[in-house]
Amino acid sequence: MDNLLSIVTFIPALAALILAVFLRGEDEAAQRNAKWVALFATAITFLVSIGIYAGFNPDDTGFQFVEEANWLGGLKYKMGVDGISVLFVMLTTFIMPLTILASWEVKTRVKEYMIAFLLLETLMLGVFMALDLVLFYLFFEAGLIPMFLIIGIWGGANRIYASFKFFLYTFLGSVLMLVAMVAMYADAGTTDIEVLLTHEFSSASFSLLGIQVFGGLQTLLFLAFFASFAVKMPMWPVHTWLPDAHVQAPTAGSVVLAAILLKMGGYGFLRFSIPMFPIGSEILTPLVLWMSAIAIVYTSLVALVQEDMKKLIAYSSVAHMGFVTMGIFAGNQQGIDGAIFQMLSHGFISAALFLCVGVIYDRMHTRDIDAYGGLVVRMPAYALVFMLFTMANVGLPGTSGFIGEFLTLMGTFQTNTWVAAVATTGVIFSAGYALWLYRRVVFGDLIKGSLKTIQDMTTRERAIFAPLVVMTLLLGVYPALITDIIGPSTAALVDHYQAAVSAGEAATQHASN
Repeated sequence: MDNLLSIVTFIPALAALILAVFLRGEDEAAQRNAKWVALFATAITFLVSIGIYAGFNPDDTGFQFVEEANWLGGLKYKMGVDGISVLFVMLTTFIMPLTILASWEVKTRVKEYMIAFLLLETLMLGVFMALDLVLFYLFFEAGLIPMFLIIGIWGGANRIYASFKFFLYTFLGSVLMLVAMVAMYADAGTTDIEVLLTHEFSSASFSLLGIQVFGGLQTLLFLAFFASFAVKMPMWPVHTWLPDAHVQAPTAGSVVLAAILLKMGGYGFLRFSIPMFPIGSEILTPLVLWMSAIAIVYTSLVALVQEDMKKLIAYSSVAHMGFVTMGIFAGNQQGIDGAIFQMLSHGFISAALFLCVGVIYDRMHTRDIDAYGGLVVRMPAYALVFMLFTMANVGLPGTSGFIGEFLTLMGTFQTNTWVAAVATTGVIFSAGYALWLYRRVVFGDLIKGSLKTIQDMTTRERAIFAPLVVMTLLLGVYPALITDIIGPSTAALVDHYQAAVSAGEAATQHASN
């Protein structure tokens, strides 16, 4: 099908336009119609996106389904997917219908709420498909707006503070990336990402304000992009916006933030930093690896002392993203395969964990861990589902969480043994905070009077969790569903990276001689 990527990308935006123009009123019927239109649009988007997956050829390491057109002013509209991006597209379209279903209890400004999520889906899909720098930046930055509104309007008591902190952190980080994109255009004469991937940016060292810049332009460009992607992931120490955003966001907002938005940082490293600035990446790899190891250990320890369930899971997400950056900058096949697998796996597991919090928050209107205990007595189905995703979050063999962590650690061990050793302790800490949370919420005696009439999961809630359970277990026992798709593209990326680094080292040695 021609223009399949554009169709998938803009179906949610079209639905948002239909809601904005044709739906009137705030009565119960209008709210119900808004929910059904959003659910129908996201479900259709997922079904159409299956055509991308079905028609994708993993053995072709180039971009597929490429669409290209010139806009007014010389701007280029170019979309495409490769083995690295196609599964992020599928993750996005898979998660969004579940997000809408999880929003069924929203009662205030429902039309605007659904419009915000539909526009957010279009913008997220655009990030993973864009093959032009300007187009990528537009999608990347515009995605801040609907999430800013989702947190700021439908969030908790401190939603204004959390929404502005989220916006300012992520926006300011991206300003340097915009400057770097202008420099890239000046150097390469194009904004076409496909062409830029083959362009060699200068790696000749020079002095800047009396400071020797090893790796030259590549190092400066790497640092500019790093400022944006590190905040987006988020990496330690620029992670502090995430716990506030998660705690204040509505359940569906937390799901999208954890499952998809955080992955844009990792995707950016894979699409830009490693292939376009290999010398700069190599020079700064030790810094990134140790930042990742510190993130894994530090945020796991911080998670151990949290009293708010959402905040605990938010710190857990930062720790798991530490494994991602560690795997990416290991610079080998196992590390990068593991990083991508970890991002996709975390998309299912983190979404499910935030939904687990949402289930009991909808009933009790509190996220304090101390407010619960003994839920297994009244909610056995919930206890079972929560246990599965707790174990997956820990990295239990047989779940998808194990595969990603194991591969990233194996890849990092080949690059830096000490970083791998420190990061491995994070696995132990993750078991500590996850099992501690589960023990206090689910087990024990049911002594709190407010919990004695709490109801187990509804049919709608079970339907939301069912596909997440299937994917978590399926990928845990059959990881080839992902590795077969990403393998050839990551192999080509690693070959390109290592060849560029070897050439750079040879050139440096020749110059010194």
